[in-house]
Amino acid sequence: MQERIAKGLERLFDEHRIVFWYDDKREMGEVFEGLSLDGVDKIAIRNDEFRVKYRLLKQEPEQKFLIYRDGPEPDMIDNWLLDVQLASAVFAADQVAMWLNELGLPLAFRETVKTHEEFFRSRKRIDALKKLLKPEDTATKLRMRMLSVCCDADGGFDTAVEGLLSDLAGEKAGRQKLVGRVGLEDFLWDQMGRNFGYHSENPSVEDFAITLFKSAFETDLDDQGSLNNEASVFFKRWKNSKKTDADFEELSKRFAPLLCKREDLASIDFRRLMPLDHFEEVDREIIRSMVAELSAQTLKHSDVVRWCRERRDSHWYGGYLHVYEAIGYAAEFQQALADATLSMTSLAEGIQRYVQVWHRIDQLYRKFIYHMQQSRQASLMADLNERVENLYSNNFLMKLNDAWQVHVDVADRWRVDGIDQQADFYQRHVRARFRDAKPEQKVCVIISDALRYEVAEELLGSIRGMDKFDAKISPMVGCLPSYTQLGMASLLPHTALSISEDDSKTVVDGTQSTQGSVNRAKILAAAHSKDRTLVTKFDEFMEVPGTAAKEMIRDHDVIYIYHNQIDAVGDKRDTEERVFKAVEDTIEEITKLVKKLTSSNASSILITADHGFLYQNKPITESDFSSAEVSGEEIHSKDRRFVTGRGLMETHGLKKFSSKQLGLEGNTEVLIPNSINRLRQQGSGSRYVHGGASLQEVVVPLVEVGKTRKSDISKVEVEILAGGRSIISSSQLSVIFYQKDAVTGKTTPRTLHAAIYSSSDELISNEHEIDFDLTEDNAREREIKKQFLLTKHADAFEGQQVFLVLKERQGKTSYFEKVAQHPYNLRRGMGTDFDL
Repeated sequence: MQERIAKGLERLFDEHRIVFWYDDKREMGEVFEGLSLDGVDKIAIRNDEFRVKYRLLKQEPEQKFLIYRDGPEPDMIDNWLLDVQLASAVFAADQVAMWLNELGLPLAFRETVKTHEEFFRSRKRIDALKKLLKPEDTATKLRMRMLSVCCDADGGFDTAVEGLLSDLAGEKAGRQKLVGRVGLEDFLWDQMGRNFGYHSENPSVEDFAITLFKSAFETDLDDQGSLNNEASVFFKRWKNSKKTDADFEELSKRFAPLLCKREDLASIDFRRLMPLDHFEEVDREIIRSMVAELSAQTLKHSDVVRWCRERRDSHWYGGYLHVYEAIGYAAEFQQALADATLSMTSLAEGIQRYVQVWHRIDQLYRKFIYHMQQSRQASLMADLNERVENLYSNNFLMKLNDAWQVHVDVADRWRVDGIDQQADFYQRHVRARFRDAKPEQKVCVIISDALRYEVAEELLGSIRGMDKFDAKISPMVGCLPSYTQLGMASLLPHTALSISEDDSKTVVDGTQSTQGSVNRAKILAAAHSKDRTLVTKFDEFMEVPGTAAKEMIRDHDVIYIYHNQIDAVGDKRDTEERVFKAVEDTIEEITKLVKKLTSSNASSILITADHGFLYQNKPITESDFSSAEVSGEEIHSKDRRFVTGRGLMETHGLKKFSSKQLGLEGNTEVLIPNSINRLRQQGSGSRYVHGGASLQEVVVPLVEVGKTRKSDISKVEVEILAGGRSIISSSQLSVIFYQKDAVTGKTTPRTLHAAIYSSSDELISNEHEIDFDLTEDNAREREIKKQFLLTKHADAFEGQQVFLVLKERQGKTSYFEKVAQHPYNLRRGMGTDFDL
């Protein structure tokens, strides 16, 4: 005790020369006698007040004195030292006084501390309070900070409430019980009323939480909530905070049966629900409604795409990401198909239109199927899936390839004027690079099995999205039949390719087999007697450490890297339904491979494929199989999409090609079923196929990758469209943000934080985190509307200029850089609806 008293006195002597100490209970005499304070003289009053005063004021006017009286303070009329005392400090040694002294609080706080003595009986609470106190604090502020300590908060009322809600979510009551035990319960509910407009005859944390959810839900439905704007702002901030989102989720699920019944939501137009994410059931209802109406064709496709994008702001979006993505792609697919004209006048026009427009329909179908599968919501998506499947199979695949087949039927050789042949790839794109190339030229060829054109086009975007990378894509006419052995052989140096006259389907160049890495390495090396060549596989190269990879590139001039993900999965009956997941993996893997090659000093990278593929996710029906009978003198091999042999009979439904017509040597003949028809075959899958002449199978991509020295990536620019007079005349403000450019390969998305601030940078509204990642060409479709609610702090800036500010987080730090701002005059005429 003596040490604590000494410290309390030392704090007083930091500001006063003279300190009086009245020992009311006459129990501190020994403590007084034992005290030793540097630079302070002790005087015990013994009916010698006049002598003491003379010494204090005349004899030693600079000396510090501790004046002790063994007994209570005399009445003012009898206190001969009253004038000195009034100009000095009074020390009290009771428990409340010691708390005041320890906290550096003046006597004006004595009653406040005495009222809440239980709070100060904990050393841990006192130490926590010390860290929060500020010199300008009032009694109300002191109670607020005590409340924060009880709730494990950082000093603000909002964070104290968050602490209480956290207890409620965890089915604990420790914080609320402590608030009551230290006498702060009345203060808590008074502040609830003042801050949030919450009033109840029997207030409780649970009742407040239910009221908060109900009011926020009603407010965002444009109904009148029972709480004020400040409560809405608090709710949004609490809901979206990574620190408290788990508490929000728990309470949301707990209160949903009471506040958000499915039958009640079903009676509300789902469009009104779009701004809401208070309950998970809201997302379910929006999804059910969009799926039903999109299946029934009662929605504009552009609206569906926009709504799916807007739902990214939903707290529950992560759990329904694949559902929303599937819905969005289904809408885009239907619109793209409705806009397409599936006709052509030649093979060349068919290929050009496919690479310009039609491949996008394949791509959208693939993305829909992939996300639908990942969503694991087969029942929910059943009707929409059925519609997309029927449209894709009957209105696109069949119609497109029936029109294409007309031109295939009259072709007397398998060449397309104006389009590179796959068989010319090596001479045109590999060998040519060494004719006039610099000595350091390094050509890396990536061949990904079954990388069809639309997949490569998406890969193109992935590569172009990387800084200092550029790429372009062009089509090549794939070989017929479009199967692996022939496609792979066509991409190597060769002079006389032929298909073996047996059931192996092996392709030979002269007498050299082209099958397998060993044979391909021999062929490549023989064509480059002065150059150093290497054949490897994707997995093998990716396992090579960085330094060794650089040495590998340095020591070889031509490198062929074989990648097999799509065909490996799709070509098996048991796994073919996972082929679109394999496509996603392929895009990611090849992007990583390109990065590694360039970081290893590869100067020229070419990405291509042996063939494309057809895939229909729904089981193949009887009508999808060719009714044509295969016959001939010799049948060497038979697959779902082609037959090889000699003396083959060309019948209705089967197109016959000789080796010469296909640019091959030998006497092997090939039959190709018309359009997208399959041949019956035991034991193999029927949904994923290749080998035929459909556009999806024979339009082979060539992606050429380049690297620049300077950064060529820029973020999209964003403008604030204020419109009209820049005046805030109510407690709400709606603002449109305009993304000036569409996101492309070199124009990347960005995430910005938007809120309203005072001129002194005080936050006075809720905050939005906005993803500017729109890809639409139509400028009107790149507008994002957000609503801001002013907090009670805005009242202090009435009549002043405030600012709507867009900020961007710097990396993963807590620092933000201002991107744009727009000034507003705050003129509401009267205060907000806060009860202060």
